[in-house]
Amino acid sequence: MCTYQTEVLKVRASGKTPTGWESMTDATVYVDHPIHFPAGHALMIDFLNPSLGASARVGVEMDERSARELAHSILKALDEAPAGVLES
Repeated sequence: MCTYQTEVLKVRASGKTPTGWESMTDATVYVDHPIHFPAGHALMIDFLNPSLGASARVGVEMDERSARELAHSILKALDEAPAGVLES
């Protein structure tokens, strides 16, 4: 079952593509049928820079447990970073 529920956001990031490191300007997060991950459905995260074409994309497919643990770990790392380190 496709949910068609997609979160789209602007990001300031870099990702390693087949042609090297590229700036990533957009991200999408959704649940769908994976292309490579061996499951019926997976959480998908795509980082991309549409202005650089289709090769400027980094995709990740993962199971629910891994996605939840990743989300928790990201929040923990941000919360525990020394004050001022991440300010840009």
